[in-house]
Amino acid sequence: MLKTHKELLVWQKSFGFCKEMYAATRAFPEDERFGLTAQLRRASVSVPSNIAEGYNRATRPDYVRFLWLANGSVAEIETQLLLSRELGYGRGAALDNLLESLAEIERMLRAMVRALIRSLSAPEVKS
Repeated sequence: MLKTHKELLVWQKSFGFCKEMYAATRAFPEDERFGLTAQLRRASVSVPSNIAEGYNRATRPDYVRFLWLANGSVAEIETQLLLSRELGYGRGAALDNLLESLAEIERMLRAMVRALIRSLSAPEVKS
């Protein structure tokens, strides 16, 4: 049994992703500081934050809801990274690596949601 959200692999990966996002957006144009740079940073912080908040909620349905919020932030980040690449911001390889990491985080979140939903609908075992 996990003692804290920090033991979740998806939280660890999304936390690391967040740090990579901060590093990657340093290469963005200065005039994007309050545009895409800020948006990407906020959305990337949202992913591990929602995972942590959901894990620490009282019920599984709440947990699932926060995992879906994290997954929504993943979609937001993907859109913004694709736009950044189209606009020629950042370094191409760094953005590609971020997109690959993001896809892995999305798969992990969806697997967690599926597992939690299955556990909610499983018949209760009485001893």
